[in-house]
Amino acid sequence: MYRLISKLSVYKNLEEDNILVKLSGILFEIDYHKKDNRQEERLNGIDKDMFTSRIYTLINELLDVSTIYGFDQNLWQNYLAYTLASTENPFTITCEKAGARQGTVNRFAKADFKIFLELFHYDFSGIEEELGINCFSIITDYKAIEKSSGRYNKSVSEKVRILSANIASAKDEDEVFQVVTNFYKDYGVGKLGLNKAFRLSREDGKLELVPITNTVDVRLSNLVGYELQKQKLIDNTRAFVEGKKANNVLLFGDSGTGKSTSVKAILNEYYDKGLRMIEIYKHQFEDLSTLISIIKNRNYKFIIYMDDLSFEDFEIEYKYLKAVIEGGLENKPDNVLIYATSNRRHLIRETWKDRSDMEIDGDIHRSDTMEEKLSLVDRFGITINFSSPSQKEYLEIVKQLAIRQSIRISSEEELFAEARKWELHHGGLSGRTAQQFINYLAGKD
Repeated sequence: MYRLISKLSVYKNLEEDNILVKLSGILFEIDYHKKDNRQEERLNGIDKDMFTSRIYTLINELLDVSTIYGFDQNLWQNYLAYTLASTENPFTITCEKAGARQGTVNRFAKADFKIFLELFHYDFSGIEEELGINCFSIITDYKAIEKSSGRYNKSVSEKVRILSANIASAKDEDEVFQVVTNFYKDYGVGKLGLNKAFRLSREDGKLELVPITNTVDVRLSNLVGYELQKQKLIDNTRAFVEGKKANNVLLFGDSGTGKSTSVKAILNEYYDKGLRMIEIYKHQFEDLSTLISIIKNRNYKFIIYMDDLSFEDFEIEYKYLKAVIEGGLENKPDNVLIYATSNRRHLIRETWKDRSDMEIDGDIHRSDTMEEKLSLVDRFGITINFSSPSQKEYLEIVKQLAIRQSIRISSEEELFAEARKWELHHGGLSGRTAQQFINYLAGKD
């Protein structure tokens, strides 16, 4: 195996913690110890125990990865497919943007794919017989325990398992080349290609995008009412993913009316069209410029999502946001938009002090300061208002949710009476209150 891996060129720089790389290293050491012992090239008992332990440690790692990504049947082939799908290099990123293109690099890529095809069908029987183990036979004919999609990364799992099956059935490296390069063009490469959503993290001073592996599978149709608001969001997002001009969006209004749900749903609606979402928090706004520099040249459309956005009058993070949206020296790239939700129409809390032009202990011209704060909202081209429903609208939401949940009720009048009682004690009129009421009823059945 290590002789095969040593001949890789395009995929040469695999991570050191890659299971393929580590297993190759162990097999190399086994051969080295056999020759060093000079006992008819056999391992002694101590060496066998040591290498067996290290191999089972790798098998444990493979099982962990397989659980995270929902691999099944042939875990070894699934992992190799995952390696190909997640490796970012100049070749894979170019294929992501334009598919396979003519060039000498394709000859190196096909040589690598010939190696991966051999690895896909690698014969582990020799090492199993020598060490007296059967773990490779088990992982190449594996039946995973069924689990809910919320417990593994379904988005990655489905793509990788399809890629794995297509490579396994390929007759030669030319066919593997077509399978893999088409995969890159259709789905992308690396964590940005395999995942829907991300959050921002800084480890050891380095900014990193961390995949959010279990996103909520909600659709706009799940949100009852607010049809005009949803249509505005759809029209803008569709234009964005189609490469047309689109605006940053601020969704504002009362709590529990579906602002955040709408943004999460829009990701699910347009993910297969190349839409990705990055959630960012207020204290990370100073990293916005660095974040944009990371994603601006990738073949995806990115929505930078800011939930429950608001600023107190002493906070200055809004200045970073203003500069990025509009006003900085570097223009925001065409593949990036900002969607924010807020309970405040103007994002920044206004006080009576903001209304005074003169204040002894403050700015000489407070109205100028207030104007600077309020100008942030003007940088969102589209503002969508989600106001609390009327009682009639609230009851209609309750009715529709009850139908969807197949709630058993004696009469519509009884349902509405109970819904009115519930909202009086549980947060008032809102879609969230309606959903909580329906959850309560469903829990009683």
